[in-house]
Amino acid sequence: MSESISQKEINDAVWRACDTFRGAVDPSEYKNYILTMLFIKYLSDLWKDRREQYDKKYKGDAQRVDRAMSRERFVVPPECDFDYLYARRDAANIGELINIALERIEDANKAKLENVFRNIDFNSESALGQTKERNRRLKMVLEDFANPKLDLRPSRFGNGHLERDVIGDVYEYLIGQFAAGAGKKAGEFYTPPEVSILLAKLLQPKLGSRICDPACGSGSLLIRVAKEVPGQDFALFGQESNGSTWSLCRMNMFLHEFDNARVEWCDTLTNPKLIEDDRLMKFDIVVANPPFSLDKWGADHAAHDRYNRFWRGIPPKSKGDYAFISHMIEIALADTGKVGVIVPHGVLFRGGSEGKIRQKLIEDNLLEAVVGLPANLFFGTPIPTAILVFNRAKKTKDVLFIDASRDFLDGKNQNRLRPEDIEKIIKTHKTFKTVEKYAYRATFAEMRENDFNLNIPRYVDTFEEEEEIDIAAVQREIDQIEGELAKTRKEMAKYLKELGLS
Repeated sequence: MSESISQKEINDAVWRACDTFRGAVDPSEYKNYILTMLFIKYLSDLWKDRREQYDKKYKGDAQRVDRAMSRERFVVPPECDFDYLYARRDAANIGELINIALERIEDANKAKLENVFRNIDFNSESALGQTKERNRRLKMVLEDFANPKLDLRPSRFGNGHLERDVIGDVYEYLIGQFAAGAGKKAGEFYTPPEVSILLAKLLQPKLGSRICDPACGSGSLLIRVAKEVPGQDFALFGQESNGSTWSLCRMNMFLHEFDNARVEWCDTLTNPKLIEDDRLMKFDIVVANPPFSLDKWGADHAAHDRYNRFWRGIPPKSKGDYAFISHMIEIALADTGKVGVIVPHGVLFRGGSEGKIRQKLIEDNLLEAVVGLPANLFFGTPIPTAILVFNRAKKTKDVLFIDASRDFLDGKNQNRLRPEDIEKIIKTHKTFKTVEKYAYRATFAEMRENDFNLNIPRYVDTFEEEEEIDIAAVQREIDQIEGELAKTRKEMAKYLKELGLS
């Protein structure tokens, strides 16, 4: 068995490829070309690995091998794999050859990859430069991924299956490297893995669950929730408005063998496409990290929404947080559905139409928990965030407030939740009891008394009393220090006199 490949080796190859594009492509767009090339490499290696296995199994019987390959879950047509492209890396039309390979791979796997590559153009002069420079860059990228260490065949892994989130791990790596340059964009389509794990564990999906992320980005959060299901019996659904990010999400699902995941390219708030019988589809679990305070989200048409999602109130034009929340609540199954959403703190206390929506959600006994998170967890924004958990099967009118803002690993660029921080939150949520300085179980009457303001400090008292100062002891310490200082000065004067420096 070959030596196992490490994530660092994959990251190193990807980083070299990023260097190839530097200066020609905006850093926030690197991921589109790099991850697509990684996808081609992975498919090619997996296809080659399967053929080698069947060739060995059927002792070189080409007909039986071809028959077995035709039953694989995907197809890599001839002259479309990475090795073919690498062998033609010096071709004058290499960008066109890559595009043709992508198109043929897509056509051969229509049910799973239709339109996935429509936003990627390896022959674009505006994106990759004029012919000579474009060809040079593409040749270097192919050479970077041809590194023998970057062999993604499953047989290189002990159990014969590549279980790691290849696209996801590299995507995380790229976002981390370019977060400063990408600004807010990075946080809009990527949820840090620790936050995804926390949200998944809070919602506890069960076997048979239909799981939806209506702002799914690259799909990392949706995949993490799926991994919490104790088995393979579940269905994944998502919606994403950014075409390039939607493509990455589809690739990500394919790499995880979630071939049946339905991910729609659409605007969730103005044109949702997860529809059944002309109604919004319903789900057991709804989870999302939507863009914070989205401006121009579609408020002008919300009053006439064909699905009547905003009957509790129409959020402000410049802040779409409660538009996403309203949509998520409406697509959660009545009596059983759960919703988990990441929000900026303003959602907890802003007034106006948001305050009225918040009040109705509490009066309808949908809100189960408010979890305050540390600041600087998300790429592109240092603000603290919170998780709102809604539960249509809630048995009590109380709401649990958890202040987890002080428990984290302080990172250079990004703070992180540690396993013990996540476990503490989950345990507290399960017990649903007040914990001094950390959590508070608030009654409906208390929230009403606070005008349905959910600002966490109103409920969780984290004030630490300062230790009482013993003035007399402090004065004695000062007197002692002054006495020692006088003695030192006297000795210093004596030494200076002896040296004639007085």
